[in-house]
Amino acid sequence: MTRAGAADDHVLAAELAATAGRLLLGVRDQVGFADARVLKDTGDLRAHEYLMAALAERCPGDAVLSEEGRSSAAGKRAEGDDRAPTRNTADADRLTADRVWIVDPLDGTREFSEEGRRDWAVHVALWERGEGGAGRLAAGAVALPAQGLTLRTDATGGASLVRADEGAADPLAAGPGAARDAPPREVPLHVPAPDAGKLRIAVSRTRPPEFVRRLAEKVSLDVELVPIGSAGAKISAVLLGEVDAYVHAGGQYEWDSAAPAAVALGSGAHASRIDGSPLEYNREDPRLPDILVCHPMSASTLLTGIRDLLPGGGPFPRRAS
Repeated sequence: MTRAGAADDHVLAAELAATAGRLLLGVRDQVGFADARVLKDTGDLRAHEYLMAALAERCPGDAVLSEEGRSSAAGKRAEGDDRAPTRNTADADRLTADRVWIVDPLDGTREFSEEGRRDWAVHVALWERGEGGAGRLAAGAVALPAQGLTLRTDATGGASLVRADEGAADPLAAGPGAARDAPPREVPLHVPAPDAGKLRIAVSRTRPPEFVRRLAEKVSLDVELVPIGSAGAKISAVLLGEVDAYVHAGGQYEWDSAAPAAVALGSGAHASRIDGSPLEYNREDPRLPDILVCHPMSASTLLTGIRDLLPGGGPFPRRAS
């Protein structure tokens, strides 16, 4: 299949993330919440298989790095399906590819498995190699299926918020053209500035954010810690103005942040590692242990406070020790 151009990468990322999200809502309805492990694995793998198949069809020459395509996920199975997950592009091929899709088919499995929770996401990002071999995030989308929202990059270098049209046809049932026949409502997305003297920081629901609590004591602001589920939901909350910052230093992988970081940068937000250095993707080791996302006016205050907490003033190593 011939690609129509770079502008289509943004549209495609959003289409795939939103469609995988609708699939996951269907998995919730079908499987139910009685067995959390079955629901988590079925959601993970059905969304993964959809994305792998769609990317193979739409972008057959591109590499893919998915959380569920790792060798460590080979033993997982979806309900009613004994097939092993489709594997990622081999590392040797991925690391020399010009285009790599970095996806998290279900970000926030815990929240997905809890009835009524809306703070989980689907991530679809595209990394492209540029001149001289350096790479960058070229497109990205974060779907928040239970909230009816998709945040995506666009061809202008900005970002957009897409609100699902409840009357639109389901592209899984009606075919790949259905989503384009009834476009959802879409508005430009710009990261809001925080209120003066205050800062709301998104933190984990389940792991004590000791690093962030110590950071809150370092900055001369009225800080509120706001528990939110998945990484994508946290970063989306920053971009939607529900919180003002996301600081994480507890270990992540490229698929946890690639799509949210792409959208954050497109919306005008600051997105970096916690020492201020750039986020780098499509590396041999996909571990990317820390991230800071906030409005640019908050970045200096947060980076200064973080620097005082880091051993030697430097970042956490990419590879966990």
